[in-house]
Amino acid sequence: MSLALIMGTRPNFMKVAPVARELDKNDIGYELIHTGQHYDLNMSQAFFASLDLGKPHHDLGIGSGSDNYQTAKTMLELEKIFSESRPELVVVVGDANSTLSGALCAARMGVPVAHIEAGLRSFDRSMPEETNRILTDALSALLFTSCEDANHNLMREGIDGDKIFFVGNVMIDTLLYLMPEIVNSTILDELGLEGKEYMYVTLHRPSNVDARERLVEIAAALESVGGTGLKMVFPVHPRTRQRLEDFGLWARFEKVKNLMLLEPLGYVESMAATRSARLVLTDSGGLQEETTYLGVPCLTLRPNTERPVTIRIGTNVLLDRGPSVITAAVDAVLESGETQGEIPDLWDGNTAGRIVEVVMDHLD
Repeated sequence: MSLALIMGTRPNFMKVAPVARELDKNDIGYELIHTGQHYDLNMSQAFFASLDLGKPHHDLGIGSGSDNYQTAKTMLELEKIFSESRPELVVVVGDANSTLSGALCAARMGVPVAHIEAGLRSFDRSMPEETNRILTDALSALLFTSCEDANHNLMREGIDGDKIFFVGNVMIDTLLYLMPEIVNSTILDELGLEGKEYMYVTLHRPSNVDARERLVEIAAALESVGGTGLKMVFPVHPRTRQRLEDFGLWARFEKVKNLMLLEPLGYVESMAATRSARLVLTDSGGLQEETTYLGVPCLTLRPNTERPVTIRIGTNVLLDRGPSVITAAVDAVLESGETQGEIPDLWDGNTAGRIVEVVMDHLD
């Protein structure tokens, strides 16, 4: 086996799957390694099936823990695997703790690293993902970028331009691969909804859910939006639900008018709900990209974003002033006409093919 593909979280699975399929087409051997950072059934095994991603060769079962614990434990387990299989290239994706663990372990063992989705920057060092991105890029021999902003970020940090390959957005590969299933999804019928009559909500980042005061502000904003008659669909991330229960706020959210609280949705169902929404309120990185491709207005409840292209030419609006502006932002979308925005260059569903071409040249 020539390559090691490392994944640990749900977004990782969606970025690895198209690459794995392209490697299969080109008869390039690889080991699929799941660190187990996301271990909930809905976030792991069910996703493998929906993505046509084969069973991992290794499941490290790292589980939950602090960032340092997950990183260190994953490195120790990866060292055992790399010592035995001796991969020619270790491929990491995104910005999870498993991403940094794979890059650090490989670099320490003298194995080249390829980073898919390199160069994204929020310029917020308080985010663990930002640290993971910066260190992974510094250690990588091949850096695959999804937008021109990422290229500029890497060049500004002194990365050799010969290592940088603008290949497009591999998340869009997965979106288009599963589009037939997304279109045929029955999730709206199951929820009793019509297209374009609701706002789709996903919130899980610590900056939004780890402080009671912040969640109280979000609850107030959703109460205000619900009072306008707009329906809201909110699949509640396990982390978010735990915080709501810890802070005694679950009952308040349950009582919000026109708010439907759901268990986490699979990717196909989530994209079906996103595709048919009037707008999306989120703090997810991936949804900023997917809504831009789908042409759905997106309100991102964060002080910053590592995906500024979705704001500059896409459908994304950054709510950097916090929950207090949610109602006004929703009203602005509802009062607007057709969604403005464009699909960024190379977000065409062929990114994995371009990645594998570069990988094959590297292996040769």
